[in-house]
Amino acid sequence: MHVLALVNQKGGCGKTTAAVNLAAALAAKGKRVLLVDLDPQAHATMALGWAVGDEPVLLEVLEGLSGIDDAVVSAPGGFWLLPSTGDLADFEESAARTLNPESALRDALGRCRLQLDFVVLDCPPRVDGVLAMNALRACDTALLVVETGAFALQGAVQALRILDELQADEEVEFETRILATMFDRRTRFARDLLTAMFLRFEDDMLDAVVRTSVRLREAAGMGVPVQVLDPNCRAAEDFSALADEWLQITAEQTAADAALEAEHERSPL
Repeated sequence: MHVLALVNQKGGCGKTTAAVNLAAALAAKGKRVLLVDLDPQAHATMALGWAVGDEPVLLEVLEGLSGIDDAVVSAPGGFWLLPSTGDLADFEESAARTLNPESALRDALGRCRLQLDFVVLDCPPRVDGVLAMNALRACDTALLVVETGAFALQGAVQALRILDELQADEEVEFETRILATMFDRRTRFARDLLTAMFLRFEDDMLDAVVRTSVRLREAAGMGVPVQVLDPNCRAAEDFSALADEWLQITAEQTAADAALEAEHERSPL
């Protein structure tokens, strides 16, 4: 199971859109995927048309009142959703009275009985705070979502610095990758900025880029991933390419880990 946390330092960069549609794209390729809505605004829950009633949600899972298995629901697109409500903001306050609140999600995932290939975390629009720390403690990779707009490069550098500081201060380990979103190839500014991002961040940048698309807004408005609304549209192609690249990355990581483990087993020490 690979846990992927989609993070940023500001709203409006397409983070939730990327989380929802990456989960759907991975599911479309036969992977068992759980999307966790860690944002108190609950935008991922709303984007999937889920109206929460009396059933348990993420807040109850983090507080230890429910297990993930009892709180997940089926989302359109063939994956599971762990939904949220605005009450999730209460966890920031109650965490001060809780032992190790930053490890609640990691512990809950460890007890989960679902057979999963990927867990996608839609994080709050900030990389500090107890909810963000839950994501960073639970994840294998932090995917920084960056809009290809004004000041994007400076914002990405700042966010990466904060992530590096959190790894050092909190002693958590995760890899960091960068995804460019809301790319409008018709403008020279966006093209130049994307080139600058690839030059600045090099191997940390994913090759896949999510372009601007009316279909993405329409899909969110209808409560479905874009793959369900129009699987042949440009946006669906972008997320399919992103899923393919991510599957390649995780396959290479798995092979490298297996080789390292085999080397350790052969070592006389």
